Amino acid sequence: MEDIVKIVEDFITPFIPLPFKLFAVEWEKVGADMVLRILVDRTGGIELDETAELSEVISPLLDKIKPDPFPAEGYLLEVASPGAERPLIKPEHFEGAIGEYIFVKLYQKIDGEKEISGDLTNFDGAQLTLDVLDKTRHKTVEISLTAVAKAQTMVKF
Repeated sequence: MEDIVKIVEDFITPFIPLPFKLFAVEWEKVGADMVLRILVDRTGGIELDETAELSEVISPLLDKIKPDPFPAEGYLLEVASPGAERPLIKPEHFEGAIGEYIFVKLYQKIDGEKEISGDLTNFDGAQLTLDVLDKTRHKTVEISLTAVAKAQTMVKF
């Protein structure tokens, strides 16, 4: 079976009304439930009532996907904003986050670290460059996109 995230993303993208844009689709197990999270955004951000309205548009669309990619046990649908600490999944997400403070979780350690936080200074489509504060000095850390297990922007205080 094809990946549920890709099937859903490909199917619903043309139906997301302007000025909204599909940011990402996530499929994950939360407790005993499977959750389909549809992250939608727009310039200037999105309001809670708008996510509710978009849920009313998206939910019936999901029932029209053939063959049905979802498990017989069902799933929970969540339509939300990517938020201030948004996930970085696609290359365009990393490109849009240049200059922001990000958190990166790695598949394998780099310089003894499996989690790295720093300012994303560059992304060339295959490699991230972070400015990381190591105690009192700044250092540059380069990370291959293929080494990234999970990444997200972070609010820096």
